Amino acid sequence: MIEINIDPVLLRLGPLMITWHGFFTAVGVLAGIWLATRFAVERGYTEDDIMSIALWSVVGGIVGARLFHVVDAWEYYAADPVAILRVNEGGLAIWGTIVGGPIGGALYAWRNGLSIPKLLDICGLGLILGMAIGRLGDVVNGEHHGSLAVGLPFSVNYTHPQTLGEIGAHVHLAVGYELIWDMLIFAVCAWLLYKRSMPRDSMVFTTMIALYSAGRFFVQFFRLDQPFVFGLSQAQFLSFAVGAVAVWILVFQWTRASRAAAEDLDDDFEDDEEPAISTTGSSAGT
Repeated sequence: MIEINIDPVLLRLGPLMITWHGFFTAVGVLAGIWLATRFAVERGYTEDDIMSIALWSVVGGIVGARLFHVVDAWEYYAADPVAILRVNEGGLAIWGTIVGGPIGGALYAWRNGLSIPKLLDICGLGLILGMAIGRLGDVVNGEHHGSLAVGLPFSVNYTHPQTLGEIGAHVHLAVGYELIWDMLIFAVCAWLLYKRSMPRDSMVFTTMIALYSAGRFFVQFFRLDQPFVFGLSQAQFLSFAVGAVAVWILVFQWTRASRAAAEDLDDDFEDDEEPAISTTGSSAGT
């Protein structure tokens, strides 16, 4: 068993409180922007473009995360609609960030004539890195309760009086599992982007979404969440639906790329062929 006895509040300055969750969220955003900027500059984009995209993505991510959370907890917010605006009290859904962030960045790219598929690959890598770092704050704070894991050697027990976890209960560190999975996804997608292994732009981003969806679907079995539809939590249902679409898009893109490569090969082969020329000669005697 792993004991976590850490105050969720990192720093108190009078009425101002900085939590571990807020701290690691900020670090994750900055790290993601830094990484995306490095890859983007290598591919001919300017730092100003990436900073502008990052701003739009952060705004879109916050709006999306709040919207998805409100839908998930609609009974609570229907009774107190003003609470929807109190973002400082918490309540953000990571799937909303995954959906809203890219939409915000894509709007900027579209308005400025930038390639959305290429930028999805680049900025998606920063997104998954930021998500992994942000989960460190959830681990410290005890957010997103895990299911009971009595007797499991790597179960966790939150003991600090101010923790958001379940004091005294041995639980699965579900957000820790997700953190590890996110880092594995980051390693795979960074390698694919660096090696330029995918035949079409945006396929690295789609791979990231497919892998995250698969991992998140199974991690949800170790979390305590309210059923949303068909007995699945909102995150689990979205993981299944989005993951299925992502896999279909990957297969479609790969098939089109293979077909286009085969057609190019046939064209090159035809161009290399030279027509046979037959000549008939005649001689006349004098």
